[in-house]
Amino acid sequence: MMLLRPTYTINELITRCKAGERKAQEMLYKQFASGMLGVCMRYATDKMEAEDMLQNGFIKIFKKLDDYRGEGSFEGWVRRIMVHSAIEYYRKHHKMIQVMDVNEMGNEPSVNPAAMANMGVKDLMGIIQQLSPGYKMVFNLYAIEGYSHKEIAEMVGITEGASKSQLSRARAILKGLVLKMNDKKYEYAG
Repeated sequence: MMLLRPTYTINELITRCKAGERKAQEMLYKQFASGMLGVCMRYATDKMEAEDMLQNGFIKIFKKLDDYRGEGSFEGWVRRIMVHSAIEYYRKHHKMIQVMDVNEMGNEPSVNPAAMANMGVKDLMGIIQQLSPGYKMVFNLYAIEGYSHKEIAEMVGITEGASKSQLSRARAILKGLVLKMNDKKYEYAG
């Protein structure tokens, strides 16, 4: 005989989680864990670190459920907590970001837009993972999460100028990696 699990709306799950129901917490975790692990992977040095970030993030989510006012999407609220938790974890476990002034940088190579169009999301994410942790964090916060340099500076504990510099340097490194990747593809094609 097959037992069916009841299905709940997100609001019902939230209400049950607030009441301390472990099964509802497990269901909520399973609902969002894989997507939020992807968020954590963007800030972690490896999968094990991302899993630690994920666990810390969910602990915070369950502690802060009473703060969720139902404004905006619940997934967006969860994502914000996860990003902040990942940054907090990073700051606690890693040396802070090495800052490079934008003026120190040379001319950046240009990337052919057609070459970029042929790259898959997995390729792009793999290239981003090659950035040093500090550059990767600022790049992800700005380019993927949509935070301003002022917000990034406050979250990470750096100046706005350092955030802009980190982003600029990350972009230059990414362009170089994309060019190198495309050169290798053409070597194999010829």
